[in-house]
Amino acid sequence: MTTMSMLTTLSPNDVSDAIKAAGGAVNAIEQGGITYLTSASHGISFQILWGNAIEPGHYADLTLSCPLRVQGGTLPEGLIADWHRSRRFARLAQHGDFVVLEMDVIAAGGISTEHLVTQIRLWMQMMGEFFVYLRNYRDEPTRQTTALDAVAAQPSEAVVQ
Repeated sequence: MTTMSMLTTLSPNDVSDAIKAAGGAVNAIEQGGITYLTSASHGISFQILWGNAIEPGHYADLTLSCPLRVQGGTLPEGLIADWHRSRRFARLAQHGDFVVLEMDVIAAGGISTEHLVTQIRLWMQMMGEFFVYLRNYRDEPTRQTTALDAVAAQPSEAVVQ
């Protein structure tokens, strides 16, 4: 019987390795003693937001985050609520001129490395579904423009795959 090692915290190295195993590229930037990670999926960058620090460089949780600027500052009414009714795992929030797709990953209690990789793959799938959702969303049946017309990706230093 093989024993599987469990991650009880998440480090930048663990997450970087998981992103690479999921087929993504990753960029690490050290600033103020904290390693920040960025990556991309479907040509759009995303970032890792560290959660609760257990010890320096080791976290109980993280949030995968993809902020997109809303051109004109307004999204079609109902877009966020409709996403939440029809999707699981990843949530949408609007913060000022940004709509943010986010998904939490929690290691508290222990997760396998394979579980972490699977979570990253699920995130990348959710990003793809989000872009299709934006492209196809219409806030009025007769309107010709899509929600994607209102959203622009923010430039990033991330390596785009």
